[in-house]
Amino acid sequence: MYKNILVPVLFDEEHDNQKSYQVARALADDDAKFTVAHVVEAIPNFVRLEMPTDVLEARHDKIKKMLGDAAKGLPGAVPELISGHAGNAILNYANENEIDCIVLASHRPGFEDLLLGSTASRVVRHAKCAVHVIR
Repeated sequence: MYKNILVPVLFDEEHDNQKSYQVARALADDDAKFTVAHVVEAIPNFVRLEMPTDVLEARHDKIKKMLGDAAKGLPGAVPELISGHAGNAILNYANENEIDCIVLASHRPGFEDLLLGSTASRVVRHAKCAVHVIR
């Protein structure tokens, strides 16, 4: 069905990335390309200036390693570390890279999501491609 699939991943205990991978494989054409992405929120400059450079570099290296390991869950997947606000960064990456499907995990929405909106709801509302939300 889809040729260029983006699978954003999180590295917390609440999300099971394997479910997203299973759905991505099921929706993929035989020659599909997979991108496993993780979005890192930008650290405000006033905070960044107070943090030792080696701490920031160690954090970045750890996330890149985790992302590389996560990408091994899909055949031939390319790991991509993206910076910015999660919802906007996913949408921008999808638009700039001709993504035709986003497979995105979501938490159960609560009252706070009515006011702020979740990443998944933002992606669903604004994506120019198909979006499959996994719960």
